[in-house]
Amino acid sequence: MVPCTPLGCLLLLRDLMGSLSGKNAVVIGRSNIVGKPMAQLLLGDSCTVTIAHSRTKDLPDVVRRADIVVAAVGRPEMVKGEWIAEGAVVIDVGINRIERDGKQILVGDVDFASALPRASAITPVPGGVGPMTIACLLANTVTACCRANGLAEPEGLTI
Repeated sequence: MVPCTPLGCLLLLRDLMGSLSGKNAVVIGRSNIVGKPMAQLLLGDSCTVTIAHSRTKDLPDVVRRADIVVAAVGRPEMVKGEWIAEGAVVIDVGINRIERDGKQILVGDVDFASALPRASAITPVPGGVGPMTIACLLANTVTACCRANGLAEPEGLTI
């Protein structure tokens, strides 16, 4: 089974960009749940993949070279807009609760407001990757049920 969140991110990227072959992708985050599986999926689609994290030296420069940025580092608004290359696609997997103007709000790992003018596409938080994760969870559930019962798997639900 393919982990739901990375699968949802890959499906978003494929839908938006078509072929990912030859694209430079940076995955910021090295978790076993999102970062590492995301890197493997991008490699499987022939991207050149860099796995970065909060301790990567000169992280802004690493991110600037990317056509695709997947932020899954778990730090609110860590990735600044000036780090994003003009026209890059940004997938923000982060879900961080912070206080702003006396209210609790959700923000991603990317500073959305500063990245928006530079990115050709960016997922919002909330409402971006989350619904794709849920859709992929349902697809994985159907796939698992088919496998467990010796049924043919529906085409197009997973990769």
